[in-house]
Amino acid sequence: MRAFLSVAFLAIGIVIGGAFPRVSEVVQGALAAAGLTNARATPPTNAAVTRPVTPAADDGHGHGDHGHEHADGEPKPSGEHKHSEGEAKPEAGGHKHAEGEANGHDEEGEGKIKMTAEQAAEQDIELAMVEGGILSRHLLVPGTIAQDADRIARVPVRVVGTVSEMRKRLGEEVAKGEVVAVLDSREVAEAKSDFLTATVKADLEKTNFDRQQALWDKRISAESAFLNAKAAYSEATLRVDLARQKLSALGLNAAEVATSARKDETTPNLSSLRRYELKSPLAGRVVERKVDVGTAVGKEGDPADVYTVADLSSVWIELAVPTTELSKVREGAKVTIVGDDAARGEGKVVFVSPILNPETRSARVIVALPNKDMAWRPGTFVTTEVEIAQDKVKVRLPKSAIQTIGGEKVAFVRTPEGFERRDVTLGRADDDAFEILTGLNPGEEVAVANSFVLKAELGKAEADHAH
Repeated sequence: MRAFLSVAFLAIGIVIGGAFPRVSEVVQGALAAAGLTNARATPPTNAAVTRPVTPAADDGHGHGDHGHEHADGEPKPSGEHKHSEGEAKPEAGGHKHAEGEANGHDEEGEGKIKMTAEQAAEQDIELAMVEGGILSRHLLVPGTIAQDADRIARVPVRVVGTVSEMRKRLGEEVAKGEVVAVLDSREVAEAKSDFLTATVKADLEKTNFDRQQALWDKRISAESAFLNAKAAYSEATLRVDLARQKLSALGLNAAEVATSARKDETTPNLSSLRRYELKSPLAGRVVERKVDVGTAVGKEGDPADVYTVADLSSVWIELAVPTTELSKVREGAKVTIVGDDAARGEGKVVFVSPILNPETRSARVIVALPNKDMAWRPGTFVTTEVEIAQDKVKVRLPKSAIQTIGGEKVAFVRTPEGFERRDVTLGRADDDAFEILTGLNPGEEVAVANSFVLKAELGKAEADHAH
């Protein structure tokens, strides 16, 4: 009778379980508690609909029903297989990996690129030794090119006269002391005449003084005659000195005036007394012409100079540095100048004004810039990079050598087989280079140009390893 009831309950449980899986689990649990069924017969499932168990033949790998084999009382999830010893277990996705292999590629070759020296040269990959250096920090300031005040001069008119000759044109080169113009001046003629007259009179008085002294030494003449001759000679000598000083004030040389006077004696129709030569005070180029031939000069309201000569082999750059940055600028600091046409030059700070402009609240800073090829023209606007600090670092590397991979800063170190990725830690920086804190050692060779080629090669290599 008990066997009959067991069969009946089992049949009812199977029918209800086919339609209601959740009820089937409850019924099976009750039957198992009553000892009327085995809990291992059907494993619990969370699926909405369960399929009837179909016996399957043994496949030779120890798989029974659905290929499952578990310890007594231990339910196992569907789909898990038991494998024989020594057989590699498949991972998620169905791939089988050999021992020592991870993520589809060999860990030992990760981050390395095989490349010969010839291949690197074909890719224009340049190498450099890792070494220390100087990081220079700069301040960007706009500036204007101006003439060097120490290398510009005007050819002044020191006398009243009329321009008789203009010997130089605009842009022509002149030497220091070269005659550039000639004036016709009555004032000059008078000064020369006074000097020549004083010289002749002084010669006569000297002759008379020498004769009277000789007579007085022999006590032939009176002492009064000797003293009068001495006084006259002293007066004549003084007049010569005064006339010479007047010539010097006009820029004339007394010896040259005397020589010209002797030449005039041989050519009485030509006189140099009124001739006044204007000479250039420095070597350079004529950058401005103020007068023409026949122009009256020297009087009040007349032009005070005839030419402007400038030596443009060196120019100035005038900067206006704000007060907030002024303390960083030092005289003697190196300055890099960049023009509108990408031209570059190197100069240095020669003057930092201690006085601020009350309107702009900035200080005047002067930079001296060599201009041998005359490429920098006064009046041009430029951008300057003023060096404000120099930091000595143990490892300095150009910025072109650093690449970013996966958010990490890396460099590529040369190895016998090719290159090796090396993660680095950056420190301070300037316009051209980084300080390397960790990752590189002095003496190693690193790719410093076209390193992006190595970054691309590394990306392709890692993609090939992945699958």
